[in-house]
Amino acid sequence: MNRPAPEDPRAARTRARLREALLAECAERPLEEVGVAALVRRAGVGRATFYVHYDGLEALAVDACADVVRDAVEALHAWRGRPDPMHAPPTLAEFFASLTPHAALYRSLLAPGGGGPLGRVLHRDLRAYSLRERELAGAADAPLVASAVAATFAGVLADWMHGLLDASAADISDQVWQLLVTLHASR
Repeated sequence: MNRPAPEDPRAARTRARLREALLAECAERPLEEVGVAALVRRAGVGRATFYVHYDGLEALAVDACADVVRDAVEALHAWRGRPDPMHAPPTLAEFFASLTPHAALYRSLLAPGGGGPLGRVLHRDLRAYSLRERELAGAADAPLVASAVAATFAGVLADWMHGLLDASAADISDQVWQLLVTLHASR
């Protein structure tokens, strides 16, 4: 069995400092206005160190926002037993509400319709999780439904973040939940 090598603690700390610095910078200005020089100064690392860990600011931003993807996947799968088809699990509404502090950054990485670098990561991770679950359940339509679930959630999330859907966090979570339950039940 091959296990990934444990991560160097120094590298992990450096990446964490860079992620924190980026989030702090983006709290003050849009990602497009953040410069590497200001970012590394705030993180207390050298410019070369930044490029050892990331190809550019977008790669760092996606890494800094990766928790959003994990939180989304967990929120969608936080129920046990038979799901209520009308009301999302509370964790899904909490997830939507939690996006507010860094909404501008998420919007810059998540294009309407679910595209963009963060949208691609969200789609990939959500599809993989959904596919595993469907295959474990023995569903013959596992790849199709997994793709539909990932695309639907990423698209609705992105459109809501960009103001194309007018709904509160609680309302959008129920609405997207109803779509996803329908997708799972349609086959």
